[in-house]
Amino acid sequence: QVQLVESGGGLVQAGGSLRLSCAPSGTFVSINTMAWYRQAPGKQGELVASITSADSPNYADSVKGRFTISRDNAKNAVYLQRNSLNREDTAVYSCNANIRIVSWAVQVYWGQGTQVTVAS
Repeated sequence: QVQLVESGGGLVQAGGSLRLSCAPSGTFVSINTMAWYRQAPGKQGELVASITSADSPNYADSVKGRFTISRDNAKNAVYLQRNSLNREDTAVYSCNANIRIVSWAVQVYWGQGTQVTVAS
């Protein structure tokens, strides 16, 4: 069984840095696109950034220039980085990945979500 395991969330001071990590556990063949989503309380979830297996990133217009997504294919991991956090960045951040479980099947997986709280 494949699961996405997230880490790096927590309470962060405004202006501080964020580094979220996500990597799958279990058995699979390969990983295609990976992404980070976020949802603030009472608000609709939104895509933050995605990255292809060829390391081609895509950012939401609202976060372009503020967040950096990267991946380490050797570790099967995806990262989300931000150096100057604002209170508006407070949200539950969730990892998403399209994973080829077997040669004939690709499935979408979601992490459990990690809370990021930005406070002054």
